[in-house]
Amino acid sequence: MKPAQLLLAFLAICAVVVMVAPAGAQAATCSAMQLTPCAGAIIGNAEPSSACCARLKEQQPCMCKYARDPNLKQYVDSSNGKKVMATCKVPIPSC
Repeated sequence: MKPAQLLLAFLAICAVVVMVAPAGAQAATCSAMQLTPCAGAIIGNAEPSSACCARLKEQQPCMCKYARDPNLKQYVDSSNGKKVMATCKVPIPSC
């Protein structure tokens, strides 16, 4: 798949997760859509932006939830996902 198609697939999965998540599930601030600034770095090979790092830090408490989600697990566990978290100094979750 081309990077643009992967980005589109990632955004679509994030949208589905947000729509099907029960209201009040875990923390109200957990939203995979908040990580869209990181899509190019996680799916492609771009450097994470400052916006990406800020969002990762905000969403850090939600990473285990994302890692357990079958639609998002592949992004959290990917080598690029781990590289982005390391670059942004966000601990890789051990759930």
